[in-house]
Amino acid sequence: MPEPLTDDERAILAFEGEWLRHAGAKEQAIRSDLGLAPARYYQLLGRLIDSPAALAHDPMLVGRLRRLRDQQERTRRARERALPAEFRG
Repeated sequence: MPEPLTDDERAILAFEGEWLRHAGAKEQAIRSDLGLAPARYYQLLGRLIDSPAALAHDPMLVGRLRRLRDQQERTRRARERALPAEFRG
């Protein structure tokens, strides 16, 4: 059985599942609701969605976030392959 989620981890998942209901920009809501810098929030969220505990807690949300992340990575790789060799990092 996976380690239980912390209160902060549950708050991050809840926020991500409901952020569209917030007025204003997501980054502003991250700061005001969670007290985190957006960059830190996304770091924590990225790690969190790979955890078995997060998947057990909210499989639909975590599955959706994993698919979105994977699609963004495929898109990024495709763009990099399309660049001429001299522009690739």
